[in-house]
Amino acid sequence: MPGLSEVLRIQIDYTAWASARLVAAAAGLAPEELTRDFGTADKSVLGTLVHVFGSDRVWLARLQGRSGGPYLAEADYHLAVLQNDWPALYREWRNWAAGLTDEEAAKVLSYTDMRGNHWKQPLWELVLHVVNHGTHHRGQVSGFLRTMGHVPPAIDMTIYHRSLH
Repeated sequence: MPGLSEVLRIQIDYTAWASARLVAAAAGLAPEELTRDFGTADKSVLGTLVHVFGSDRVWLARLQGRSGGPYLAEADYHLAVLQNDWPALYREWRNWAAGLTDEEAAKVLSYTDMRGNHWKQPLWELVLHVVNHGTHHRGQVSGFLRTMGHVPPAIDMTIYHRSLH
C-alpha cells in the first residue's frame, strides 16, 4: 500500500483528470447551456467549475505558505481560463506534491481562511478536503449536464484507476 504522501499525489492526479474531463464536456455546450442558472450557489456549469478552480488556487497558495490573492476575478469566468489556466494550476499542484514526504503530509498547517479565521489542521486533511470539494461540485456539474440532455463523462475514481492500466 502506498504511503500517505503517495496517496495524496494520487488524489491530486485524480482530481486533475476528473476536472479536465468535465471542462472538455463543458466545451461542447452552447453558450446559453454553459451559463444556464440551475439555482445553486454557483448557478451554472461555468460558475461551478470556476468556483472549484478558484478554490484549488486558494488552497494551493495556503499549502505553499503564501497569500492566495483574490479568490475569483471576473476574468476567471471564461471557458478558456478553465481550459488553459486550470491545467497549469494542476501542474503546480503536482510539482508541489512531488516533493511531499509522509512526515510533511502529517504536519499541522496554520492558515487563515477568507473570513480572517485562523485554523490549524494536518496538511493531509486539507489536501483531501480539496479533492472532496472538487468531487462534490463535479457531481453537480454532471447533474447539470444530464438535466440538459447531455451524457456527462465518466469521472469515478475507479474509471481513473482503470485508465492508468
